[in-house]
Amino acid sequence: MMQVDVIKKAHSFGHFAATKTEELVKRDYYFPNMRRCIENVIKNCVECILVNKIGPLPTTNKNYNHIFTVIDAFTKFTWLYPTKSTTAQEAIERLKLQQKTFGNPSRVINDKGGAFRSKEFEDYCTDEQISNVQITTGVPRGNGQVERIHGVLIPVLTKMSIEDPTKWFKHVDSLQRELNSGPSRSTKYSPFELLIGVKMKNPEDVIIRNLLEEESQEQLFQHRDNLRKEAKQNILKIQEEKRRTYNRKRKEAHLYKKGDLVAIMRTQFGNKLKLRIKYFRPYQVTQVKPHVRYDVAKIGDHEGPNVTSASADQMKPWT
Repeated sequence: MMQVDVIKKAHSFGHFAATKTEELVKRDYYFPNMRRCIENVIKNCVECILVNKIGPLPTTNKNYNHIFTVIDAFTKFTWLYPTKSTTAQEAIERLKLQQKTFGNPSRVINDKGGAFRSKEFEDYCTDEQISNVQITTGVPRGNGQVERIHGVLIPVLTKMSIEDPTKWFKHVDSLQRELNSGPSRSTKYSPFELLIGVKMKNPEDVIIRNLLEEESQEQLFQHRDNLRKEAKQNILKIQEEKRRTYNRKRKEAHLYKKGDLVAIMRTQFGNKLKLRIKYFRPYQVTQVKPHVRYDVAKIGDHEGPNVTSASADQMKPWT
């Protein structure tokens, strides 16, 4: 019993997953089968439920135009409730449905919407001893699990109800079933299996599964493109900084014309060449090329290539 109390105390610091909770426990304690004990405690923890709402959606003949979303933070099990409004009363009624089966959570994490900030909702949470945690405005990653579901929810419902957008609510149950029967990327198990202990007995809805996979792939590609855009901006920023630094130190290039006599810099140095002259001379400019580049030819008999190309910063006038 003492082990369970220790784990619960560590887990309550932030209701982290098993790995993070294990790290916290190991700071002060050790006991056999720690990982398994931690997973069992977290598996039975109903303290973290994430809630949110999306909409407005096309109004249906039943006047539904929003979806109230509830996600269990550990198992990722998702409940989707079509609603007619975003009032506090709607939110409370949906939480009461959850309460009938699972009891009250210790806290709900929400998007700071008007319903969740209302006195009615605050009073309900106080009466039921539920902590009402509101994420910072403009930081949706604070409720990231809900936001990820919403990123899939709207596109898939749109495709499923393309023939009659006002009938989107008829597909919500099927979509919820599919979300909960497929494996989660983070847990490697389906939300249903983690919550109930067995796999969902359910004929595969191939259309929904394909739509979910397609939407997930599109999100992956979009994320990749965003990363690439950011990387490109970072590269351009560094290049511009280097260009400015170089230009501050760089002297204006000397311009030569055809027929000018010049000395050209030696570009190769080995151990035996360290004490040799740094410039070959004389050379004559035979052709002026773009970007202060020049073709030159050797005059007389001396060390250096007979003909070559050089940039202005590798040349100097010879008299």
